[in-house]
Amino acid sequence: MGKKLRIGVFGGARGNSMIQVLLHHPDAELVAVCDKYVPLLEQARKNAEAAGLSIACFENFDDFLKYDMDAVVLANYATEHATFAVRCLRAGKHVLSEVLPSETMAQAVELIETVEETGLVYAYAENYCYMDLTFEMWRKYREGAIGDVTFAECEYVHDCASCWVDITYGDPAHWRNHLYPTFYCTHSLGPVLMMTGRRPVQVVGFENPPIEEFYHLGHAGGHASGIEMVTLDNGAIVKSIHGPLKLEPAHTSYKLYGTRGYLGTHAGDSGDQVRLYQESPEHTCQGENHFYAPEKFVSAELAENSGVATHGGSDFYPTHFFIEKILGKEDGKWSIDVYQAVDMGICGILAFRSILNGNQPVRIPNLRNKEERDAWRNDRACTNPAVAGDQVLPCSSYPERVLDAEEIARNRHMWEERHK
Repeated sequence: MGKKLRIGVFGGARGNSMIQVLLHHPDAELVAVCDKYVPLLEQARKNAEAAGLSIACFENFDDFLKYDMDAVVLANYATEHATFAVRCLRAGKHVLSEVLPSETMAQAVELIETVEETGLVYAYAENYCYMDLTFEMWRKYREGAIGDVTFAECEYVHDCASCWVDITYGDPAHWRNHLYPTFYCTHSLGPVLMMTGRRPVQVVGFENPPIEEFYHLGHAGGHASGIEMVTLDNGAIVKSIHGPLKLEPAHTSYKLYGTRGYLGTHAGDSGDQVRLYQESPEHTCQGENHFYAPEKFVSAELAENSGVATHGGSDFYPTHFFIEKILGKEDGKWSIDVYQAVDMGICGILAFRSILNGNQPVRIPNLRNKEERDAWRNDRACTNPAVAGDQVLPCSSYPERVLDAEEIARNRHMWEERHK
């Protein structure tokens, strides 16, 4: 067997799933972890030692980036992936990026051009594409099971109110507390785009009313859920909804209507299944329904033995496919590339422009085409003043509130008590 890829992970919290995969992967090894929160570094060190490995731990990213490694997994803040991906690529490291690909349109352009200039592998870790049900739908659709998509629906519903203080550290300046409703869109849209292989060409955005309790948890805009109505390049429409609607446990749903049938996730009495309806080639409005629990069809044994079973069995695959793509192996074909990642992400960015403009349709550029990039190269519009400057946007189409100082102090104290 050849030399293993040397891979580092930036972000020890969300990055723990990737760390676990790397600790047991036959083609790669974990060599370094970077995080500003020391307890996470200590946990990563212990996990590595339990697997018989010694890793370097860094609190400073600049020192981490200088370390001897072939690739970096970015599991840092969701609004900062593009900027750190560019730094890693320019330092000669392949990149696996967690969700989302970029915070702005300008970052999306720079990310694509940096990947093209360096020739290195960029992969997007949209794990919801690889859940047992969605990955099977991807496979069946690409086999031609239901013809060409005509309409699709996708949902990612995750309230998060109960854990909001934990995931924001009780800090009103945390990126989640400035999250606009359509930003976190690729858990819903991503699987549909990968299943169909279609490109989004237009989006109309909608914002549901703010949620009162999120004002008190630290979000100035009430953290509403978002809806994107996306037109694909064949004319099909996709309805995507995501965010903190009231349903527990967290819920996902995916439906594809095609010219010859239907594919969807189905919550039945026997557990979660794929529903496949195929119309008879001889008779219109007649066909057969099949309900089944799919089995893993790519590196099944390796996935089962990885010890990573979170997010519907999906967390093993983004890291595995990234490794195999770098090595030029067959499984690498399932990796999500930079163009596909940007397509998913900018649907949310531009859907919010639609919302702020009275729900007007917005054309989605094809940033594979160099001639379409200049119009967006300097578009820094987002909710982060440090990035947007004079292009800063509100975090909701509803009026923002001034947060109560006592509630801010209470939230921070609650987080500190939980993480002593």
